Amino acid sequence: MTSPFRLTTLIYALRDGQVLMLYRHKEPNLGLWVAPGGKIHDDESPRECAIRELREETGLEAIAPELRAIVTEVSPRKDWQWLMFVYRTQVASGTVRGDDREGRLRWFPVEAVPHLPIPQADAIFYPFVIDPVGPPVELKFTYDADLRLVAWSHVPIGTGGRGH
Repeated sequence: MTSPFRLTTLIYALRDGQVLMLYRHKEPNLGLWVAPGGKIHDDESPRECAIRELREETGLEAIAPELRAIVTEVSPRKDWQWLMFVYRTQVASGTVRGDDREGRLRWFPVEAVPHLPIPQADAIFYPFVIDPVGPPVELKFTYDADLRLVAWSHVPIGTGGRGH
């Protein structure tokens, strides 16, 4: 049996106190700011996917990407079952070159991102991802059929399941 989940990555690229965000020109998350990312290919690990997606969508190279979150999103809808691996990375200087089909890219101060129009789940997991000292986390978001967030939980990875 195949998994109902869409396997994806997000990668938050940091440079000089700023984070690179993508304003989506298509679904999912049309009209919202998100981190670059995409679907995991059959022949790659989540880390390899995050590095590839950052390069393809921005032209930037990841420097020692760190897994910061594993995010599960579930709903009664078959088209809204996601398993995301979320990374944080530093990037070297260089010119960002975007692909306008996906959206436009822009650097924001790290502290400004929660105030942008971003997906509700992203607003919840962003502080965990950006935190340079906290442990990685596993989060689960549950939506109703209209994709309204109805519940969420998180557990620090490596704590033996003691969560919040």
